[in-house]
Amino acid sequence: MSMLKPGDKAPEFSGKDQNGAPISLLDYKGKKLILYFYPKDNTPGCTAEACSLRDGYEELTKLGFDVVGVSADSEKSHQEFIGKFNLPFRLISDTSQEIIKAYGAWGEKKMYGKSYEGILRTTFVVGADGRIEKVFDKVKTADHVSQILSEMA
Repeated sequence: MSMLKPGDKAPEFSGKDQNGAPISLLDYKGKKLILYFYPKDNTPGCTAEACSLRDGYEELTKLGFDVVGVSADSEKSHQEFIGKFNLPFRLISDTSQEIIKAYGAWGEKKMYGKSYEGILRTTFVVGADGRIEKVFDKVKTADHVSQILSEMA
């Protein structure tokens, strides 16, 4: 699937958050959403990204944004990740990778000269109208909030 771009309608999704509660794009109808896809809980880059979003969460919510993270980790893993780093936002457990693939955040990656398939670190800013406003595919993990604010504020 090709990468979504600004102006595209955000794909509908439904899944379960870290507590097993249902979560869907419809929950954010009429609201602005930062939907970020990341490879794995408790890894250095993903932790830096989540903590950047945590540290800027108040500023983002003042601007009308909510934040939701998505990875293929289990609900239990998400609960531990949230608890360990005091994350104030929900994380979707997409073990089937259905949402990840619908957003084009799955593809070829390279590490140590080897190619493999995995989650592509990507952030989508979804407007209140349900359309993609911005796509970040070169995420600055430790400074992601500043990256978002410089483009969206």
